[in-house]
Amino acid sequence: MLDAYQDSRFARSLLWAISGLVLFFLILPTLIVAPLSFSASDLLEFPPRAWSLRWYEAFFGSPPWMAALRTSLLLGFLTAALATPAAFLACLAMNRIGGRAANAIYGILLAPSVTPGILLAIGLFFVLAPLRLVGTLSGVLIGHVALAIPIAVIVLAPAVHRFDWNQIQAARSLGASWARAIIGVMLPQLRLSLATAALMAFLASLDEAVISIFLANGPNATLPKLMFISLRDQIDPTIAAISTLWTVFVTGAVLLFNLRSADQSP
Repeated sequence: MLDAYQDSRFARSLLWAISGLVLFFLILPTLIVAPLSFSASDLLEFPPRAWSLRWYEAFFGSPPWMAALRTSLLLGFLTAALATPAAFLACLAMNRIGGRAANAIYGILLAPSVTPGILLAIGLFFVLAPLRLVGTLSGVLIGHVALAIPIAVIVLAPAVHRFDWNQIQAARSLGASWARAIIGVMLPQLRLSLATAALMAFLASLDEAVISIFLANGPNATLPKLMFISLRDQIDPTIAAISTLWTVFVTGAVLLFNLRSADQSP
């Protein structure tokens, strides 16, 4: 139907201009924060009057910051390792059940993603407090997994729906069990979708601050929580250095994943 409309150079140029403006708006904060991280001043000032790496040295030389970084990375990997299989099994169940029941399950699974973060954090706090899990790594992990599962489901549900289930039936007819057919036939074909879901769950955990503020305490405090506390109590360019490193890490992870996906795609 779109072939009936003639291509317009003006419309194409306008689309590129709008896209460029949106992209510039999105990266503008990073373009400001990154130079701030190299400031020699004790305060946030833009543009910096002198350049220094002192705030990166302060970050890497601070035991509390390093402990929070290790906790965030550990939580990210554990969240991806738990949320991805759980979301995959849920997508399998929805595909096999079908109908209104599957739609209801899908809505329930996506509920944490549409619930305001503060309400979800308060609910998790009152659920985990009687179990004495508030302030523990397990308690924070439960909160992060609850938030990451909807993201993984959004990624995996279309992939599972498009999969040719006749291949599973063929494997079953040759004597394979359901588990062996799923592992040997289905998982290899969905590896890119599974990797994407795991990466999204990992990044969601790294970026989560609200749940961590309510559930993470002491040695289990995450980097986003420590950054929030630092912004509340004392603002210095260390926050800018951490934000810059975080942006570089996330961007690098996404680019590396895209490159590997392009190499593996047929």
